[in-house]
Amino acid sequence: MQTDPAFSIPIKISPRQLRLATTVYFFISGFGYSSWASRIPSIQQRLHLNEAQLGGVLLSLPIGLMLTLPVTGTLLSRYNTKKIMLFGVVFYNLVLSLPGFTTTLMQLVAVLFCFGSSRNILNLSINAQAVGVQELYKTSIMTTFHGVWSVAGFTGAAVGYVMVLYNIAPAWHLMGVAFVLMVLALWLYPYALSQEPVRKEHRPFFSFPDKSLLNFAFICFACMACENTMYDWSVIYFQKVVHTPKAAANAAYVVYMVAMTIGRFAGDRVVTKIGVKNILHLSGWLIFTGLMLAVLLPYPVIAGMGFTLVGLGVSCVVPLVFKMAAQSAATSSGHALASISSIGYLGFLLVPPMVGFVAQKADLRWSFGIIATLGLLLVAMVYSIREERVHILKTER
Repeated sequence: MQTDPAFSIPIKISPRQLRLATTVYFFISGFGYSSWASRIPSIQQRLHLNEAQLGGVLLSLPIGLMLTLPVTGTLLSRYNTKKIMLFGVVFYNLVLSLPGFTTTLMQLVAVLFCFGSSRNILNLSINAQAVGVQELYKTSIMTTFHGVWSVAGFTGAAVGYVMVLYNIAPAWHLMGVAFVLMVLALWLYPYALSQEPVRKEHRPFFSFPDKSLLNFAFICFACMACENTMYDWSVIYFQKVVHTPKAAANAAYVVYMVAMTIGRFAGDRVVTKIGVKNILHLSGWLIFTGLMLAVLLPYPVIAGMGFTLVGLGVSCVVPLVFKMAAQSAATSSGHALASISSIGYLGFLLVPPMVGFVAQKADLRWSFGIIATLGLLLVAMVYSIREERVHILKTER
């Protein structure tokens, strides 16, 4: 049981309530982001942006995210993660309500930069909360949190589709979503984990991962590069390589997303049975095998099976690596999450554009073949993790 010091009247909070609150914050993060993504075409049309302009505008979001990583790491290493999460969720929802009201390209750039920053603060703080709540349970619960994020993404996209169908303006849609999510966040805030940072040696404002965390960082890099490549290129791959109609190509993306969501909900049970290191090994091989199936046998059913394997492969890697890094004895959890995220997001942002460059010079199959090797890199990095730094969760301790 936990007593929350933020209230004059003590509130006893059970592990179940802490888990529920953290789960809802993951839902808030996923629902808010997919709500924004569902209205990108509407905002593009309203501001009369061409594809090149839209691409430049959208780049401001990951730039804001990347530049805020060291700030978030510093905040999490100095302050209660519960307070940082509150700041993040308020910032996040305030900015989420703004894109529909922008009237110029530069206004949208500024809003998306802040949205990326707020998303980083919220996501790292809720992951730090998830690590703390995980310590209260004997069995793994980390991947389920990320599964809820995926479900929230589907739900937000579905609501966005309804808003578009009924011609609801993006301004009112996003402001309404932000209001509901803000109320939900404030309602459950008293039941979040009060988690003071473990203050260790002084660290500079920005630093790369410690040597002990480099393996975790490269695992994140490989997984997040594969994940975002599938987001950006899966539909195009089915259209241009597998030669399917547009509807079937979109179905391939849905198959990938469903597989990833199922993997996240099933992941905790599998981790409890076979351990973290084994599931990371399996994940790397699933990514490699799935992509190579799509490359070597580009037929609809077989390539669809390959994308399913990739979805299962990427599903559990990041939450489990976040958990292991946060449990590292060499650094504070906030600094660990921020530092490995810095490397991971480089893969998320830089690798997908390189897929296009390679495809332009050679072929999209070559691009996916190269990306498949990242699955082998993931396997190699897992092999090199020292056994004593891997916390394998079992049903009995």
